[in-house]
Amino acid sequence: MATEASAERRPPAPACREAPGTKDSTLHSQSATKMSGEMDKPLISRHLLDSDGSLAEVPSEAPKVGILGSGDFARSLAARLVSSGFSVVVGSRNPKRTAGLFPSAAQVTFQADAVESPDVIFVAMFREHYSSLCGLSDQLAGKILVDVSNPTEQEHLRHHESNAEYLASLFPTCTVVKAFNVISAWTLQSGPRDGNRQVPMCSDQPEAKRAVSEVVRAMGFMPVDMGSLASAREVEAMPLRLLPGWKVPALLALGLFTFFYVYNFIRDVLQPYVREGKSKFYKLPVSVVNTTLPCVAYVLLSLVYLPGVLAAALQLRRGTKYRRFPDWLDHWLQHRKQLGLLSFLCAALHALYSFCLPLGRVNRYEVVNLAIKQVLANKSHLWIEEEVWRMEIYLSLGVLALGTLSLLAVTSLPSIANSLNWREFSFVQSTLGFVALVLSTLHTLTYGWTRAFEDSHYKFYLPPTFTLTLLVPCVVILAKALFLLPCFSRRLSRIRRGWEKDGAAKFMLPMDHALAQKTSHV
Repeated sequence: MATEASAERRPPAPACREAPGTKDSTLHSQSATKMSGEMDKPLISRHLLDSDGSLAEVPSEAPKVGILGSGDFARSLAARLVSSGFSVVVGSRNPKRTAGLFPSAAQVTFQADAVESPDVIFVAMFREHYSSLCGLSDQLAGKILVDVSNPTEQEHLRHHESNAEYLASLFPTCTVVKAFNVISAWTLQSGPRDGNRQVPMCSDQPEAKRAVSEVVRAMGFMPVDMGSLASAREVEAMPLRLLPGWKVPALLALGLFTFFYVYNFIRDVLQPYVREGKSKFYKLPVSVVNTTLPCVAYVLLSLVYLPGVLAAALQLRRGTKYRRFPDWLDHWLQHRKQLGLLSFLCAALHALYSFCLPLGRVNRYEVVNLAIKQVLANKSHLWIEEEVWRMEIYLSLGVLALGTLSLLAVTSLPSIANSLNWREFSFVQSTLGFVALVLSTLHTLTYGWTRAFEDSHYKFYLPPTFTLTLLVPCVVILAKALFLLPCFSRRLSRIRRGWEKDGAAKFMLPMDHALAQKTSHV
């Protein structure tokens, strides 16, 4: 991205002022291991900062870092650095006004004084204010400047060079490192365990990256080397992306919802209006939505396990696991987590809508009308044994399916997944996930019962909705059952242990069938 943009880049901004010679100094690494035990604690509470601003005094031998800026991010950064054992000097245009916003252990002074002693200086200000630092070019010569800024989406499209590259063009005698732009002020306050620990960073000088990496580790984060400063434009684009891994699954879920909603509207609302003149448009807000949500949840859940079936079929056909899957299948496999969570969301909403149905006026009127019809027909007892059993089984299977799906969703959370070993995680996501699919299938079948064979349920010659949703899940279940046959399961286990049909890596599978079953699955 940065290479292509460089061809269209505007002429570089003139340097503020060149200063002869550079200093080749870095931070001491003694603070890198200091916080290994302390990072389990949350950052010092805001109550302490707001009450008297007192923090423990930083030892005089602590590494010194500077911060230029006094905004929200600068204050959070200063508090995190102080709690990590650094001596912090903050440069502000009005230190008297902003001193009370920072921890007392941090020294707040004028910008010219703040850049004198530190070798690493965080530039926590917007791009348009970089030029205000030109008067400090002599003092900044040879320093390491850490650019933490982020452009807006419009600024990112308007400028052909990144903020870090622009800062480097203004101060050619300094070494610029792009870092910390993906970390929010809240993450700095609450600690890295409540946010992403990774800090992408890039620079043209390996020594500067090494020095900043020591600071990153001491603060409890993990540095990720993104290469030279030319990658800064890509690093700055990271916070601008809104859930990049969710775009395709969300569009797929929206497409399925639209399709089934229109389908149910035609069957349950439009058909009675056209054929019988009955207005049932009141069903649109709740009833049709409640009929659509389980269809979407059921199909999405089956799409979570369908790519694994396709991958296993490909491996059986090729006779090896050392050939790449097609790109579309590879991307599908990578989006299974998002599809599963969206399936759980639709299932949970379906449960909530179902609980709300008895509260509506429609349900009350239908109960009253049924009672009146029963009285007029001189029926003192209305009891259909088959329907009672069907509904009881239907509800029970639905609760079990939702509970199993909830367990899958919980174990998808990073904090829970990290506490499980691979076998436990695979058991929950693969085995219990397939159980959830089977329970959902039984739940759907008991809902449909004999409706698929009754002509009255084919409205406008359209089959009942549940028959459409059964197609993909039944294919997945039948394929899974087929792969359990010894002729397929043993061959698939050998392939996943390195055996190749036409290659040299051929060996016998262990006679212990239980050991073969422990082979990891796709």
